[in-house]
Amino acid sequence: MTQNALADRVAVVTGASRGAGKGIALALGALGARVYVTGRTRREGDASLPGTIDATAEAISDAGGQGIAVPCDHRDDGAVAALFERVESEAGRLDILVNNATFLHDQLIEDGAFWEKPLELVDILDVGLRSAYVASHHAAPLMVRQRGGLIANTSSFGAQCYMHGPAYGAQKAGLDKMAWDMAVDLRPHDVAAVSIWMGFLATERTAAAIARRPDRFAALADSAETPQLSGHVIAALWADPECMKRSGHTWIVAELAREYGIEDVGGKQPPSFRKALGSPIAFNPAIVE
Repeated sequence: MTQNALADRVAVVTGASRGAGKGIALALGALGARVYVTGRTRREGDASLPGTIDATAEAISDAGGQGIAVPCDHRDDGAVAALFERVESEAGRLDILVNNATFLHDQLIEDGAFWEKPLELVDILDVGLRSAYVASHHAAPLMVRQRGGLIANTSSFGAQCYMHGPAYGAQKAGLDKMAWDMAVDLRPHDVAAVSIWMGFLATERTAAAIARRPDRFAALADSAETPQLSGHVIAALWADPECMKRSGHTWIVAELAREYGIEDVGGKQPPSFRKALGSPIAFNPAIVE
């Protein structure tokens, strides 16, 4: 896509202080979009990992887009409603929503069965699954009104295989099914909903995990995707004339990157883990009203 492919377009990326959300927001901004980035971290040191929504917004503007930081706790439905009211008031439109905000407990990747870990790991079903529904609920009317838009849920192979325990798996599987069902309601309005499976991501959390458990994660570093790759894939999906045919389905970022001719940083083409970790579920097309 050209540098200004998303000029005059508006995106919301939730959970963009760092990690996948930050990378996706930066990629959309580099293509010229106005990007509203949400999260809770305003000051360095307030979270266990580096990154703030203000730093992300500044980096977006430096990359050629317009970054707008919006503090938002996605457990608070009122704050989420206010976010989209602000988008409507300031921008008058919404082209892309990326549902990325999630709760990841520090013990998520530690050894142990689910009952041996803190009960709080299940909070990923609140900020991660329910929060995606709430954000989509407020975003959909803006997209329906303009008869166009894309809702993208950031998911993973954990929807299909055992990964990090049952709460994580349920959240990812839920996002995939949610995209399928939302697509049914949105199809008459030419609005698409998809779920994307990202690979092993080169993020601040990954760097910390490698440092803590090099025996488990260091070997994966060479195949890691930057989160910016997901952002460029989402932009390509939005611009695809056949986007509505893809709506409702779950897509593997590495495979779409190859299909769209998108390279990662340094010309890398990260591998798909389909053979090792599984394929997206094919949902039954029956519709029961």
